Amino acid sequence: MILTEFAPAKINLFLSIIDKREDGYHNIGTMFHTVNYGDRIFGERDSSGTISISYNNPQEYPPEKDLVCRVAEKLKEKHLISSGVRFYLEKRLPLGAGLGGGSSDAAAALRLLNRIWGLRASSEELEEIGASIGADIAFFVKGGAALATGIGNILTPQNAIESDCCIIIATPKCTVPTADAYKDVMPAGSLPWQNFLKNMNPLDNLYNQFEETVLEKYPLINFLKQKLNACGGKSLLSGSGASVFSLFYSLERAVEAYETVKHECRFLKIASFFKN
Repeated sequence: MILTEFAPAKINLFLSIIDKREDGYHNIGTMFHTVNYGDRIFGERDSSGTISISYNNPQEYPPEKDLVCRVAEKLKEKHLISSGVRFYLEKRLPLGAGLGGGSSDAAAALRLLNRIWGLRASSEELEEIGASIGADIAFFVKGGAALATGIGNILTPQNAIESDCCIIIATPKCTVPTADAYKDVMPAGSLPWQNFLKNMNPLDNLYNQFEETVLEKYPLINFLKQKLNACGGKSLLSGSGASVFSLFYSLERAVEAYETVKHECRFLKIASFFKN
């Protein structure tokens, strides 16, 4: 029997880089929120014991490197599962976009395998397995809204935002290597994050520290953000880029903005806040 799970994209409503760790990673403070657009993953038990994956479109990496296969192997090993699984990933989100697509796919795979293999594993267990492969995977196990610290893996769930605003998610025709983005930015210490926590009103206090360096280095992103702002949106870089999201409180204005920027983008969608 084929089962399926939705793998939503995320945006970062706030993101600051606190400091650099001894292991080379960075401690951050961020607020994640899922949106109602993303990939979809299908799976069915494979009695041969192998884990395989196919896609609706060819991907830029070998299947064995896919986070979906990596978390599946980890879960299989932990629970001593003899059967395998055949995955089919309907990939709709762009790569290198700051939307968490690969991490969301992996989290959806964990939820899917929990059902296929009848494991009854807790969300906490799935989050732990996910975090051992990629920091953002833990968040996507439950999705919705969460504050995140550490390398993005220490989560404090929040109530999903109740808003009927439209969210334009726009990815320009460029990519931002995550490692380069972190290399270029100067840690800000804990003060910006602490100030955000004291007066947490994310829709009125959108902030992403990566904008300090990314917008200058990647003019296509800056141009897209300014164009969305000129259409009346409240716009911000998501993650380390390259996507920009923009909040509109009128569907008509959102559609007008969509038409204005559509030729500047390799990905463009009107979405809304989503709770898994």
